[in-house]
Amino acid sequence: MKTTAKFMLGSLLAIFACSCASEEPQHNTLTEQEKAEGWQLLFDGKTLDCWKDYNGTELHNWTVVDGCIQAAGSGSDESGYMVTRQQFENFILSWDWKLSKGGNSGMLYHVVERPTFAVPYVTGPEYQLIDDKGWEEANDPTKLEDWQRCGVDYAMYLPDFNLRDSIMNPQGEWNNSVIEFNNGHVTYWMNDVKMVEFDAWTDDWFERKNSGKWTMAPEYGLAHKGVICLQDHGYPASFRNIKIKELPSTYAGKEVSLFNGTDTHGWEAFGEIKASVTKDGELLIESGDKNAYGYLATREYYDNFDLTAEFKQLANGNSGLFFRSIIEGEAKVSGWQVEVAPKGQDTGGIFESYKRGWLAQIDDEKENVLKEGEWNTIRVRVEGDKVQTWLNGVEMVDLSDEVIGQACGRIALQVHDGGGIKVLWRNMKLTTL
Repeated sequence: MKTTAKFMLGSLLAIFACSCASEEPQHNTLTEQEKAEGWQLLFDGKTLDCWKDYNGTELHNWTVVDGCIQAAGSGSDESGYMVTRQQFENFILSWDWKLSKGGNSGMLYHVVERPTFAVPYVTGPEYQLIDDKGWEEANDPTKLEDWQRCGVDYAMYLPDFNLRDSIMNPQGEWNNSVIEFNNGHVTYWMNDVKMVEFDAWTDDWFERKNSGKWTMAPEYGLAHKGVICLQDHGYPASFRNIKIKELPSTYAGKEVSLFNGTDTHGWEAFGEIKASVTKDGELLIESGDKNAYGYLATREYYDNFDLTAEFKQLANGNSGLFFRSIIEGEAKVSGWQVEVAPKGQDTGGIFESYKRGWLAQIDDEKENVLKEGEWNTIRVRVEGDKVQTWLNGVEMVDLSDEVIGQACGRIALQVHDGGGIKVLWRNMKLTTL
C-alpha cells in the first residue's frame, strides 16, 4: 500500500509538474493558427540569422542571451543598428521589449539601406522605446520633449500619455508593442491598447514632417517598403517574440495626376529653380538666379509606375525627368534621369547622376523624333529592374538594371546648370504598377 501510495503521489506530482510546464509561455515560437495566418518569426530564440548590420552584410555587437536578443549598450547615434535581411511593405509587427534603467532604444521600419544614409532614422519612422523617468533622472536637468517619450511615433505623433502610463509595465519588466502599417494607415499598440493612429503621406503628415526634426531629413518616412531596424542607443535592452505578418498591398492600379494645373501642391523645390503655373494651366520650370542645378520633386515616392507627360522646350531645353531618386543635401538629386535636352543630346535616354553616367543612349536616327519648340509626349514605364521610355510614340530605351531594381525614390524635374533654361510641362499622369 505504501508503495502504491508513493507511486500515486509521484504520478500526481509529475502530472502537476507537466501541467505547470504546459502553462509556461513558449517564447519565440508560433502557434499553428499563427502559421496558418501567415505570421513569421524574425527571431527563433537561438540565432540572429534574419538580421545584419545596417548598410552591412554581417552582424556585430548584438547577442542572444537566454532566448532574448540583447543590445549590449555600446551603440550610439551613429552606430549600433541591426536590420532585417528582408524588406517589408505592409505588415503587422509584434515584439516584446525590456529596457535597462534610463534605457533608450527603438523599433524602426521602412528603413532604406543606401550609403547616402549614414543612419537609419533619416528614412525610417520609429516607435520610440525609452525609460522616460530613468532617462531624465540620469540626464538631469535635461527633460524629454513629448515627441521623444516612450510610445510615440518619434517626432511626429503622440499618444495619450495618461492612458499609456496606466497600461505600461514599469522599467525592467516586459512590455509588448505592435506596429500595423496597412497601405499608409498606421497604428501603434502597447500591451493590447491603441497608442497612436495616423495616415502617412497626407497633408497633415507632410506638415509635421517639414516643420520639426525632419526638416533637414528630406527622405524621412517616404519609402513604401524597407527593412525593420532595432536600435542600440547606448543602453542595454532585450527583445523577444519578434514576429511579423505581411498584409496585401493596394498600391498597384492607382491613377495619379502629378500636376493639378493650378499650383505646385505635391511638389517640393530644391536648389536653383523657379516653378510657376502659367495662365493656361501649364507648369513652367526655369533657371534660378544662380548658375546651378535645380529640381522640382514629388513629395512622395513612386517606385513602379507608367507615366505619361507632355513638355515643350521654350529656350535651352536641357532638363530631365528623374525617377527613383533621392535628395542629398540641399540641392543634389541622386538617381536616374530620363534625358530631356536639345536635339542631338539623347532625349529619352537614361543617365545615372553622380555614379555610372549613361546607362542607355538613343540611336542617332531617333534624334529627329524630338520636336524642338513644340509639345512632345514622353512616356516612362518603370517596373522592378526594367525601364522603358518612349518619345512621341517611338520607343527610345528598353533597359534592365539590377541597381535600379533595388532602389526607391521620387520623380523630379530638373533644370540643368548654365542658365536660361525654360521648359513647360502639362498632362502629367501616372498609373502605379
